[in-house]
Amino acid sequence: MNNLTWKRWWHNVLSFQAILDMTYFEENKLVDEDFPEDTSLQKVKDLLSFLSEPEILVKENNIHPKHGGLLGDELLECLSWRRGALLYMYCHSLTKRREWLSRKCALLQKYLVDGISYLLQMLNYRCPIQLNESVSFQDLETAKLLSEGIFSDIHLLAMMYTGEMCYWGLKYCANRQPENHEIDNDSSGASCFTHKEPLDFREVGESILKKYVYVCDGPLKEQEWNTTNAKQILNFFQHCHNS
Repeated sequence: MNNLTWKRWWHNVLSFQAILDMTYFEENKLVDEDFPEDTSLQKVKDLLSFLSEPEILVKENNIHPKHGGLLGDELLECLSWRRGALLYMYCHSLTKRREWLSRKCALLQKYLVDGISYLLQMLNYRCPIQLNESVSFQDLETAKLLSEGIFSDIHLLAMMYTGEMCYWGLKYCANRQPENHEIDNDSSGASCFTHKEPLDFREVGESILKKYVYVCDGPLKEQEWNTTNAKQILNFFQHCHNS
């Protein structure tokens, strides 16, 4: 990039934080209002559009999102997390509207697939730390987490959110054929899940929640992460598989 392009890029990088702050405020407002049925759909679309702007800029400058060093993995993770978490909260509100579900199940399915894809993308930006003789850790439990591709509490929440959204997909959209959807995972991070078309709610949810339970009941046992809901959902998946 030439000097002018760099200056424009730097201006945009500074504006990314403003985008994150503004959208965070609007997201909290929607959650507090429980996503009003008459206005929330357009607001969710607008927020998703705003949160996609940095990645669009990366692509316009011919930098692959996975290697956009000027953005960095943490910002890319944040953008994917924010979009995935927004759709998780929106879909959660939709599942409580029985009449709406009977009329617009296809829309719920679309946002579930989109949300799951964003969360899987977030989980796979950074590769797990490969443990070997050249890598030394004082804390063995931390080493186990890093080897599973789990770098923060947000990674664990993303795993649980993904599992819940897969559960909603099977529960409310079981009679619909999932749409083809590409999940952009060139690396195998915490989700351990790569391209799959169409997205299989049971397969994805079972895989991610098994790891969630393993980590919470293993390396994080002393932190007392709750796995009750995850185990109930896993039982639901198993019942669906056997029926």
